[in-house]
Amino acid sequence: MTTITALELVHDDLKRVEEKMRGGVAVHYEQLGMVLDHLLNSGGKRLRPALVLMATRFGAADYEKSIALAAAVEMLHTATLVHDDVVDNALVRRGNPTLNATWPRGATILAGDYLFARAANLAAETENVRIISIFSNTLMVICGGELDQIFSGFGRTPTLDEYHRRIYAKTASLFAAGTETGAILSGLPEAQVQALREYGHHLGMAFQILDDVLDFTGDQAKLGKPVANDLRHGIITLPVILFLENRPDHPTIERILARETPEDSEIMAVVDEIRASGAVEAAVDRARQFTAQAAEALRLLPDNPYRRAMQSLAHFVVERSV
Repeated sequence: MTTITALELVHDDLKRVEEKMRGGVAVHYEQLGMVLDHLLNSGGKRLRPALVLMATRFGAADYEKSIALAAAVEMLHTATLVHDDVVDNALVRRGNPTLNATWPRGATILAGDYLFARAANLAAETENVRIISIFSNTLMVICGGELDQIFSGFGRTPTLDEYHRRIYAKTASLFAAGTETGAILSGLPEAQVQALREYGHHLGMAFQILDDVLDFTGDQAKLGKPVANDLRHGIITLPVILFLENRPDHPTIERILARETPEDSEIMAVVDEIRASGAVEAAVDRARQFTAQAAEALRLLPDNPYRRAMQSLAHFVVERSV
């Protein structure tokens, strides 16, 4: 089953999810509605809401509540992107100007806050206290991870455990919450709820590792941002951590960690060294280990088209090229 075929299982439902996300926003705030349209039209395969929808299909979830839950998860993701761009002072995302590039900083932060609140409102439509609790806890994990990075993550090389905690907070926590809450809405037995949570957790870890790999191997035009963008901002990801195991005192990286700004030619020289070192391949291997764990977690679920689609999506995560 190809990735496209996997997503086709919920293709029409994803259209309903986007309609749900847009619903009501432009009525109250026309400019914010235009911003949301821009964010929703700027690319992405809607992997997170697709996984939520697939998780709801293993049981007997209420259809309208499953649409609301999938919309809540994607809205939360969208809100984090708005705030990330403010924190990183990013002016471009996937080749398009960010809201941060066109709106005053205060207005951009408030727009992100509004989208967070809208996400919580959508989650509340499930009328399930456990789901709302997981949703709010995930928001705390995401924000806590950003605060940890701001106050203690810059200026030094993280350990592997610290890196794993960071990418769990940044990405995997929302994947895990999406598949877990979808399973809860389906009324699945607790063992299967936890199996789907583990699937989302491991898939999200692999997804973020591959994002970090693509920061070094992707084409700038396709990435929509400079190659090694994280490294330029002093954020040390898995390919760099693995590279530094053999080059712990690399002068250019030390300068970056010291908040200096090397020339672009020096950055690209480091990129070439990392690409030639085997660190990229080692990072991809680590992502494959996570996707293998994700696939293993699905063994507790019935063998049906949705389980096979989720297995296919796990394969896609480590084979994608931007």
